[in-house]
Amino acid sequence: MAAGITLDALGVPLSGLLAEPPSGPPRAVVVALHGGGIRAGYFDGHAEPGHSLLNLGARLGFTVLALDRPGYGASAPFLPQGAQTQEQATLLRAALADFARTHQTGQGFFVVAHSSGGKTGLAMAAQDLDDRVIGLDISGLGSTPAADGTLPRDPAGRIDWYRHWGDPSLYPAETFRRCRALLAPIPVQEIQEVPVWPETYACLAASVTVPVRFTFAEHEPWWRSDAQAVADLTGPLAAARVRVDHLPDAGHNISLGWAARTYHLRALAFLEECLLARRTAPAPVPARTPPSGEGVPAAASWQFLKRVMFPLALAPDTT
Repeated sequence: MAAGITLDALGVPLSGLLAEPPSGPPRAVVVALHGGGIRAGYFDGHAEPGHSLLNLGARLGFTVLALDRPGYGASAPFLPQGAQTQEQATLLRAALADFARTHQTGQGFFVVAHSSGGKTGLAMAAQDLDDRVIGLDISGLGSTPAADGTLPRDPAGRIDWYRHWGDPSLYPAETFRRCRALLAPIPVQEIQEVPVWPETYACLAASVTVPVRFTFAEHEPWWRSDAQAVADLTGPLAAARVRVDHLPDAGHNISLGWAARTYHLRALAFLEECLLARRTAPAPVPARTPPSGEGVPAAASWQFLKRVMFPLALAPDTT
């Protein structure tokens, strides 16, 4: 059973759900990052037995930490406009450092991410100077949009949830009732970044060296997954191990559909592959730890301070 948790991310509270192995220390920590318009409970579906990633991962000896990304959950009042992808990654990495101060983390952190959460996961891996990210397993995200890159809306201007989810028959009926409590507004900054993702991806991918697996649902409405699109997706990655899989009988929100257990088992199998590769790899040359202030461009540091930390410092004390 998952329990609630709140972590400190440079003064911003990040809420989420935590499931730990029933006995013994964890072999690794699975960090689950939800997509747009929903919260961490996306990975803890109970419409059907066995659909929860948190429960499955814990039974297999992993800690599973599903976090509300910055701009969602407990952080929403602190970041009413949300945060840009790189800023989200910085805050999430700070939250994981806070988590590691009080919890065992095994071999490190393995990111399972959906849709917009995959963007943040890639940014986290690109920032990973201390080699704590084991790998990435991403669903519902590509680099070549299937449409114009804007949020789908019906003639009345409302978000077209049919296109966002896919055919309702791909999901247990109980899913739609249960997920109402999980839905959340998509932060403005997240929406603003949607059209420029293909360009952003190419820049991020060049710095991602850990193993990456992408999964496209059979009925994925957002992203192309034809041969050319897959080549464009994998080409920019610096990772030596890259895999692209297609999952039958699944819609965009895989972890809430009938295919949830299949996908979660495959994601955790990829984690097993990553752990095995680490175990059998030659001992790495110790990485140089950059001095304080090095490794983050000055412009990026200033933008982060101006956009996130300064407003927090000026916020009224409500304690």
